[in-house]
Amino acid sequence: MSTLIVRIPPRQRVRARLPANSVDELERPAEYLYVTSPDGVSVGAHGTGRAGELPKATTVVAVLSEGDVSWHRITLPKAPAARLRAALVGLLEEDLLDDPDAVHLALQPAPAVGQPTWVAALDRDWLQREIARLQDAGVLVDRAVPMAWPDEPPTGYFDVPEGADTPAGDATLTWSNADGVATVRLQGGLARALVPQPVPEGTRWGAAPAAVEAAEQWLGAPVPVLPIESRLVGAARSRWNLLQFDLARKTRGVRALRSAFGEFLSARWRPVRVGLAALVVLQLVGLNAWAWHQRNAVESRRSALRTLVKTTFPRVSEQDVQRDAAAVMQREVQSLRTLAGRPGDADLEPMLQAAAAAWPAARPPVESVRFEPGKLTLAAQGWTEAEIEQFRSLLRAGGWRVDAAEGRLSLTRARTDIPA
Repeated sequence: MSTLIVRIPPRQRVRARLPANSVDELERPAEYLYVTSPDGVSVGAHGTGRAGELPKATTVVAVLSEGDVSWHRITLPKAPAARLRAALVGLLEEDLLDDPDAVHLALQPAPAVGQPTWVAALDRDWLQREIARLQDAGVLVDRAVPMAWPDEPPTGYFDVPEGADTPAGDATLTWSNADGVATVRLQGGLARALVPQPVPEGTRWGAAPAAVEAAEQWLGAPVPVLPIESRLVGAARSRWNLLQFDLARKTRGVRALRSAFGEFLSARWRPVRVGLAALVVLQLVGLNAWAWHQRNAVESRRSALRTLVKTTFPRVSEQDVQRDAAAVMQREVQSLRTLAGRPGDADLEPMLQAAAAAWPAARPPVESVRFEPGKLTLAAQGWTEAEIEQFRSLLRAGGWRVDAAEGRLSLTRARTDIPA
């Protein structure tokens, strides 16, 4: 399963006055930083390109910058799914800076009613516009995830904003822990106040290549280099999905199945896939073994029948025996019975005797009889269904079959096939 991870450019909050002949930002073709991953874990191809130039993949994940998502912690209320967003707006109304209708909300993965829950808030129109821009170019977004989210252990990432003049002076720190996410400049005391002292054990550090020197000077210790490509892959591996509520409707139906199938093919589900594959292999092996056993049993019966025919009728040719041993045996037995003057099951006399034994007492003698080898047809005009069923059941016990049609009863010998 291939994954395409696309970084959504940060939202421009303040737009300078543009010259009259310039192109509006909303109409200017956006270039996206992208990464492909063959397994959702490792980094494959990466680069930048417009929406229509992005590589094709099984799953598409859009990653939003830290500054485009705000975080709020609430106690998840108990509300129907159709009214949950309205309940969240009621709880967060005082904390939201924009009109609630202009804000998109998304809950943390696997939220529990009555428990502390993180809610991500972001500009609704902007997110819809960015998703639509990709979809118009044929890039169907399966999930949208934040670049950083509240989590443990704490994570600190140093970066340099695009277009910065001096990395050392413009470097930023994104600090995320169980209390939230914040991005601040390294200059000044705000970054020092943000990071607890001493630094919590297990804190994960990383820095963009351009910010490594500034990060090590500020931290006073080596900082691992974490390119943006690796960071995008790490964000895509999270369980977050910001496409919820009204935006989630775009992933229903076929795309929901596609998303679920893509999740099943992810690295997290690999043990399940291996177990299912092993189960299928075991089932196939078991079915093949049972089929082999059944074939051997049938072949043993056929071999025993051929041996019996050759022993009983040594004059029969080997070719006839191999072709249809059951037919040969029936033919030879009939010949012996004819030579001995004894009627066989397909002769008229035994069939008449069987019909007479089952004939209803309330019925007069049969009006007409027609015989052909193996089949006796009797007239049965005016018979009731009960009389026909009684006649049939009495003959069935003797191994006879009775068919009723158009006022006639046809009597034949019921046979069970013998493997040839």
